[in-house]
Amino acid sequence: MRNLRNLARNFLQVSPLMALVSIALFAIAPAQSASANSIVTSVPAVGAVLSQAPNAVSVTAASTLLTDGNSLSVTDPNNVQVDDGSLTITDSTAVVGLKPLTVTGIYTVSYTLLSATDDPLTGSYTFLYNAPASVTTPTAAPSPTPTANQVSKSASNAANIAVLVFVGLATIVALFLIWYANMIFRQYRRGRKKSRSKKATTTKADRGDRGAK
Repeated sequence: MRNLRNLARNFLQVSPLMALVSIALFAIAPAQSASANSIVTSVPAVGAVLSQAPNAVSVTAASTLLTDGNSLSVTDPNNVQVDDGSLTITDSTAVVGLKPLTVTGIYTVSYTLLSATDDPLTGSYTFLYNAPASVTTPTAAPSPTPTANQVSKSASNAANIAVLVFVGLATIVALFLIWYANMIFRQYRRGRKKSRSKKATTTKADRGDRGAK
């Protein structure tokens, strides 16, 4: 009988302590599950050193993400935002596109990721990008601009050619006129010779007729 009383007394003393422990465990368990979400991987990786500019940044969490309410942004060393705002969520991965990166230095990725079972996962990390040295494309050598002397010489050459052409044409015309005048003169002389010969023949005939009479 005394043993039963001692057992009951011990149970009453232990039960409040067990109740408090149980309550604490139940209070801690949701908090632990609510803070269980974490970053599994990222591209570029945390602290990565890049010599080729990425075209996007992705962050993958341990839990499946909600389709709305998430944010993922990237800023350059001058704190200028370089993401294009095109955030997409696929299961537990958030991806945002990047604008062309042109500045060498440390880039910062900031994120806020939401899941149905966990508290918001907020944080940031950095990576280093070494932009290539700018390469200048060779420009074509400008065509030389003609000087005043060259322009004057070209004009003089053109004038000389024109004069030569004119002189040549004038010579041809003059030769043609000389040839034509010579031909007319020869025809005229032939005509006169024929006329004289005919006249002389007529005169002789008249003289013969007069002698006959």
